[in-house]
Amino acid sequence: MGIEFSLAMPRDAIGIPMVRRVVGDTLRSLGVTEECVADILLATSEACANAVRHGGPAKRYVIRGTIANGRCELRVSDRGNGLGTVPRRFPGGDVENGRGILIMRAVVDDISFDIKPGRGTTVRLCKELDWTDDSIAHHLTLDRQLAGV
Repeated sequence: MGIEFSLAMPRDAIGIPMVRRVVGDTLRSLGVTEECVADILLATSEACANAVRHGGPAKRYVIRGTIANGRCELRVSDRGNGLGTVPRRFPGGDVENGRGILIMRAVVDDISFDIKPGRGTTVRLCKELDWTDDSIAHHLTLDRQLAGV
């Protein structure tokens, strides 16, 4: 079973709750645990906030999602100047910005950046999905794995 979706959002913070709704409702309808959904939504919100903040001069950014083989992969792409550097540690407590990438790293299994200076940045977030006990999608995944043995 695989699901793919794409959203083109205005580069405005008002669209981030809509992205959260689409991604969260999709994951919940498949039977992903609430803790796992919360992690994915936190990382997605941070990636979208960075696209809104740094994605100019373009007026839109794009979110592409794939849910397959027990994993969720999201790509958030903007057309901004490109991410300068990726921080390796959290900034001091008196700094207001710079924590988003580190927060994303803390809640997903894999994160990568495709940075094209002057042409944009794509943030790729991947997380193994945790399923509720009564999840239909989980049972389908198990059945497929068992059928392949």
